[in-house]
Amino acid sequence: MFARALQHHLAPFAVACLAIAIYSVMDTVMKSLSIALGAYNAMFWRTMMGVVLTAPLFYLSGGRAPGRAALRLHFWRGVTAASSVLLFFWGLVRTPLAQGIALSFIAPLIALGLAALFLKERIGRRSVTGAALAFAGMLVVLAGRVGQDSGPDAMAGALAILVAAVLYAVSLIISRRQSQAAGPAEVSFFFNFVALLLYGLAAPWLAVVPDARHALVILFAACTSSVSIMLLAWAYARAEAQQLVSVEYTAFIWAAVLGWLVFGERLLLSTLAGAAMIVAGCLWAARAAPDPVS
Repeated sequence: MFARALQHHLAPFAVACLAIAIYSVMDTVMKSLSIALGAYNAMFWRTMMGVVLTAPLFYLSGGRAPGRAALRLHFWRGVTAASSVLLFFWGLVRTPLAQGIALSFIAPLIALGLAALFLKERIGRRSVTGAALAFAGMLVVLAGRVGQDSGPDAMAGALAILVAAVLYAVSLIISRRQSQAAGPAEVSFFFNFVALLLYGLAAPWLAVVPDARHALVILFAACTSSVSIMLLAWAYARAEAQQLVSVEYTAFIWAAVLGWLVFGERLLLSTLAGAAMIVAGCLWAARAAPDPVS
């Protein structure tokens, strides 16, 4: 019965929602780490720990060297995603958590267009309507934050997050093909490995060994990141990108709650209204009938 349930077309949606919830917890932890260590060092040490954690999983799951096509996907997914998250956390230090997440929500809309262009997916009316409703919910959230004090570097942070969102949209499209060519453990390992190589280029100048008190926090961030990546890989291997990109909007709900609990960021009525629209849009998009997965 459980196996049949996993094959249901809503299973990838549910798994993707769980992955985003876990990733949102990681975002909160990484904002704290980025404040303490700087965005670069937070990401450099997290990915190093990620390699240590995912290498055994990759080996135990088979550990075969991927082919040339799969290596290209791993490389470009690693480069785009690693660049995106570094810019994102740099910006997130300078903006409220919920606002930063909300600004990143242009990514699913860009990804819808890229899915049609590069993956030749037929973008269904439900997917477009759901994404538009969720985007409108994001606008409600931003409108409620106009005039709120976000700090002197808020504009620079917002621009960094917008650039990160474009890169993330590209990585989402690559993820669809990558997840069809490789298992979740391989996807997670190679993301961390490529990201570590990329960040390592600047290590002689920027890397600083963190205090021991940050070690457990870095370990927790690496664990939650790796689990989220593997869950998303499982979901994207079983559903089209257009069905799953709107799930990204649920991150705002978690960001609003965690930002309030952890950083004391005010939760506005417009935030709750926008969140309701985001949920409605995601559920509507999730009901789109998928093509059979071979």
